[in-house]
Amino acid sequence: MNTAKELRLAVEGTGPPSGAGASAEVSAILVRPEKAKWMLVLGHGAGAGMRHVFMEALSEVLAGVGVATLRYQFPYMEERRKAPDRPAVLMATVASAVHAAAKAAPDLPLLAGGKSMGGRMSSQAAAEGKLEGARGLVFFGFPLHPPKQPGTKRAEHLAKVNVPMLFLQGTRDDLADLNLLKPICKKLGKRATLHVIETADHSFHVLKKSGRSDAEVLRELAETTAEWGKGLG
Repeated sequence: MNTAKELRLAVEGTGPPSGAGASAEVSAILVRPEKAKWMLVLGHGAGAGMRHVFMEALSEVLAGVGVATLRYQFPYMEERRKAPDRPAVLMATVASAVHAAAKAAPDLPLLAGGKSMGGRMSSQAAAEGKLEGARGLVFFGFPLHPPKQPGTKRAEHLAKVNVPMLFLQGTRDDLADLNLLKPICKKLGKRATLHVIETADHSFHVLKKSGRSDAEVLRELAETTAEWGKGLG
């Protein structure tokens, strides 16, 4: 049986410009299965919040393989603004969520990451030493570049990340050309594991000709994450 708990997180230094040092509050949901082995702090993508159907379903299947999750809103999504916050605010939010997860489940080893932007902001926070206690990062579709604008600038900070990283990527992901991502992962060496899902796009939808359902792909994402976690010791 899984237990879900609603939380409120204070994100330091993210209040209105007029209130220097003020805090913003964001919502979070903690889902913990009875036999949890890991806690994954899960950030959402740029265009949809923590209650998006993908985030809900991913948390459920992760719980089924023993991975508890704490998923959270970034301030702009909490306030129903369209444009994402500046990177400093996004990274501060990730750090606050990791701290809250460690406090909520001190008995579980911590992972951080998320869908698209949530994963990238987690890696940037880790590169700046803001995610103390996180033993690894999981990217559900790392957004290497904007659509139809191939490039590698968004990956430059990964060299400064000193924990293992799992990249879960589809072959049809238009935000991550695998011809660019594979050499990056190779250069990162043992810190990077790349798991490729055939015909999956950035939302992990697969083509009918694959003979697979989206639900089966979700299970693959969860099972791969759990198996990779075992290897971290």
